[in-house]
Amino acid sequence: MMKKIAVLGSTGSIGTQTLSVIEEHRDFEVVALACGGNTELLEKQMRRWKPKLVAVWEEKAAAQLKLSTADLNIPVVCGMDGLMEIAVFSEVDILVTAIVGMVGIRPSIAAISAGKDIALANKETLVTAGHLIMPLAKEHGISILPVDSEHSAIFQCLQGNKGNKVKKLYLTASGGPFRGRTKEELRHVRVEDALKHPNWSMGRKITIDSSTLVNKGLEVMEARWLFDVKLEQIEVLVHPQSVVHSAVEYEDGAVIAQLGTPDMRLPIQYALYYPKRRSLSGERLNLFAQGALTFEQPDMETFRGLPLAFTAMQRGGNIPTAYNAANERAVAMFLDHKISYLEIPEIIEAAMEECRFIEHPGVDEILATEQEAYEFIGSRW
Repeated sequence: MMKKIAVLGSTGSIGTQTLSVIEEHRDFEVVALACGGNTELLEKQMRRWKPKLVAVWEEKAAAQLKLSTADLNIPVVCGMDGLMEIAVFSEVDILVTAIVGMVGIRPSIAAISAGKDIALANKETLVTAGHLIMPLAKEHGISILPVDSEHSAIFQCLQGNKGNKVKKLYLTASGGPFRGRTKEELRHVRVEDALKHPNWSMGRKITIDSSTLVNKGLEVMEARWLFDVKLEQIEVLVHPQSVVHSAVEYEDGAVIAQLGTPDMRLPIQYALYYPKRRSLSGERLNLFAQGALTFEQPDMETFRGLPLAFTAMQRGGNIPTAYNAANERAVAMFLDHKISYLEIPEIIEAAMEECRFIEHPGVDEILATEQEAYEFIGSRW
């Protein structure tokens, strides 16, 4: 039977690559799509896939899309209500959450409660609400399948080892464009420099996050919830070649790693077809041509976004939310040339200190913490 899929964030990097994977095999039915405001691309997707429901975050853009696609007779909804409508849409079997930001939390919770499996590419959902999401998924018996290349790698390395004790998870990081630089050398980094990732093609925010190692910090928090391990069991390895996507060490000392070319379509496809593997077009890893693989410890002094993530997770409660929200706002300000590159971790640390601590935050309190962090940053920067 053909599986039915919905993609939140269909016009972004992960969303478009998800649709390209589906295009290659043509055994999924795309029943719903959602985007922020790129209605030009969304209209092309609507005409190609003929979904039964579409959501646009911006109300004005949704109204324009309704007019331009009137001949298709596809309902167009908007805002959070629109995302929620897709999340619980009765025809959806699997929901791909590829939107950026904490806007993904409520739709994820709604989809889980409605019995939908989740292909998770929205880091913020677990970073800020992992303590709510994972028990809920267990309660409803649904699968949360990681789409991030590192989490997918760990997930793949865990297959066939149920019941075996995990000693450590190794999350690999390319080190970004500034690996090996000193803090002084980063003082005058320009936006265009930070957007030049050496290995991966990603959206603007995640590319900046990768350069600061904040992205790896978010992945550490996510891994803690996804794989139910202690924080001290997670180690970050800088691996410039981006061939080893992550690894798992078991109690007997065996380390199992997943290797491949830097192609996001592979983890996307693994999540969609799990537990089966399918053929996939594209470049194959040639270990003879690859040569040496190297590993380094991350520079925690220069790239403070990473140790701050460990601190946020250790403190727990709503502090990971403050970390995440402050980073979102700081990156946006950096991209707008309003702050310097080195101010990004300064803003994160300040917001973590400033936000009122809540030990067991619900969704409303998580979103209130996000707002509190934004208001604090707005008053200071």
